[in-house]
Amino acid sequence: MAHEAFDAGEARYELVVSVDARRSGQYNDAEKPRMRQRIYRVLESALAQAGVVRDAVHMEDRGDGVLMSVPGRIAVSRLLGLWMVEVHENLREENGSLLVPLGLRVAMHVGPVRHDSRGISGRAVDLTCRLADSSVARELLDRERADLVLAVSDSLYADVVQAGGKFIDPARFAPARLALKEGAVTAWFHLPGRPAPDTGALGPEEPGDGGVAGTGGVAAGVSAGAGGAAVSPADPSPEAVDGGDPDSEGHEDDEDGDASVRYAAQGDLSVHQHNVYQQPVHIGRVTGAGPRKD
Repeated sequence: MAHEAFDAGEARYELVVSVDARRSGQYNDAEKPRMRQRIYRVLESALAQAGVVRDAVHMEDRGDGVLMSVPGRIAVSRLLGLWMVEVHENLREENGSLLVPLGLRVAMHVGPVRHDSRGISGRAVDLTCRLADSSVARELLDRERADLVLAVSDSLYADVVQAGGKFIDPARFAPARLALKEGAVTAWFHLPGRPAPDTGALGPEEPGDGGVAGTGGVAAGVSAGAGGAAVSPADPSPEAVDGGDPDSEGHEDDEDGDASVRYAAQGDLSVHQHNVYQQPVHIGRVTGAGPRKD
């Protein structure tokens, strides 16, 4: 057949690309149309430069970004490699004349996509949008003062990125564990033109709010309990650890400061290890109006 006939019930495996602008809410009504023009100019020029026919790519406007799907006949490696290089170069050129540079968060994933008269849908679309909106992507863009951050799903990294290729260097990607509403996933992050980012320096947040935990951060799912002590939802027992044996059953030896150790407490909890105090110190809180004893 000369045309691609399909119905809304058919799912086709496609590359899904989500593009979001950094801090789009800070643009006023007069600035937003110009921001949107720049985004489309950057993306569409990069398609032409990468040899991808614009009409072959589905594009949906998202106000402060663009949602795209690319059919399987176009190599994913071309979008991951050459297209991303051109997007980065075009964005740098646009930002050369701006006092406030435009920042983009781009995410990619391959999965089943359903098309209808209003656009695309499916879990692959949901995951891609979550990756672009994740706190790791946001924090990397700000912390590294970058123009562009790319996030790819774990499956896309394993299937395409890890093999390398033209303009694709797996050594420049770093993993991070994300606690999404649908569950925990691993994603890989890349800052074009730079070494692999330090995702381990990013702190954890609560699941369900696009929260994340970098690979070197505190274990996800730890929240503040009564009195400010860290309490794990997986171990809600009320026994206080204060004064207990650190090697007792249910608690791991924290000799090397292992961040996986969990404490449950009702009230105040203070943990000190391998400290040498040279001066009088006070540990714990002071109540009442009386004088403090060091």
